[in-house]
Amino acid sequence: MNEIGEKLREARESHGVSIEEAAEDLKIRPSQLKNLEEGNIKEFKDIFYVKFFIRDYAKYLGLDGEKILDDFNEFLFDYTSRIPLDKIKEVSEQKKEDKKISSPYTTSHKKKFNVPRFIIFVVIAIVILVVGYLIVSSIINRKTPDNNYTAYKYIIE
Repeated sequence: MNEIGEKLREARESHGVSIEEAAEDLKIRPSQLKNLEEGNIKEFKDIFYVKFFIRDYAKYLGLDGEKILDDFNEFLFDYTSRIPLDKIKEVSEQKKEDKKISSPYTTSHKKKFNVPRFIIFVVIAIVILVVGYLIVSSIINRKTPDNNYTAYKYIIE
């Protein structure tokens, strides 16, 4: 991966483009480009994103994106083929216990609390009704004292 990162860095520097400029043009963070150039693929959440970043960055720099991506796939194959079978079995058994399917290169995320849409709509409807009631009651209360005052005024006279 270091060779790929070095090619990317050399191409960027030969074009006289800074990491910040390239990041702005590609609409990704400068730290991600820096990690690509340094070969730090562990800094990414998923290897799938790394492939897209490498391909897009290579094309941006005028390199053959598919060739660079093939080089990365070879690196990835070499890297994963060095993982001991015992470690793969251990992770497989652990994943069976978790009943989740994921790549060993994917960072796991905690599940967020999902609120059903029905409950959200009910809460919004209640809030609208309460606000509407308060508005209508304040309008009625504003008119009522004036009307009562006028009625009492005529009774007294």
